[in-house]
Amino acid sequence: MASCAMASLGAEAAGHFDVDDAGTLDPGQCQYETWWGRTGVEPVTGFHIGPSCRVGPVELGLNVDRLSVQDVQRVHSITAGPQLKWTFLGQAADAPLSAAVSMGTVSDLRRGGRMGGQFVVPVTWRPVDSLQLHANLGADWALGSGVRTPRGGLAAEWALTDVVSLIAERNRASGAWTSRVGGRFSLTPLISVDISASRSRPLGGRSVTGFVVGLNHEFSWK
Repeated sequence: MASCAMASLGAEAAGHFDVDDAGTLDPGQCQYETWWGRTGVEPVTGFHIGPSCRVGPVELGLNVDRLSVQDVQRVHSITAGPQLKWTFLGQAADAPLSAAVSMGTVSDLRRGGRMGGQFVVPVTWRPVDSLQLHANLGADWALGSGVRTPRGGLAAEWALTDVVSLIAERNRASGAWTSRVGGRFSLTPLISVDISASRSRPLGGRSVTGFVVGLNHEFSWK
């Protein structure tokens, strides 16, 4: 159950969604993403905060995640690690086709700094101004053991208005398939709130449901 929750709650993606887009911040911009989620019958809860800034041609970030199980006194894990993302094709915000590479490492701060990592190639196609289609392909390396598992997914993001977008995705990570639907609501041009519900099914296990709520804030550092 914990591995399923980490696949859905600990993903390094756009906001809290599992499938990342191919965009990066504009030069001179920073942001932080934070979210809280809950899944399973125990349940497992996760909290994430991830600041990032555009530095030269790349976006550099730091991801910190806390995972715990209700009625269990100890915290299951606290992980942290850097992330780098580079959009090598279609950097303009309205580019019809964009592609990037995203990579990061993560350490378990409660268990002697055991290491893991992730590598993803996100691609975004914008057939019309109001619709974006995202595809991800990559791999995860498990904490401690270093066992590699494939990661991949597809997502559709539809802007109903300048304020409201609907997002639906299907993703596989750490052996678990996750379907997620939700929305992004812009409070201001630089602040948005994400809400989603998910159903995950680990290999050989039973499906579990969950929900996540998140906050994203972009700002200038220059």
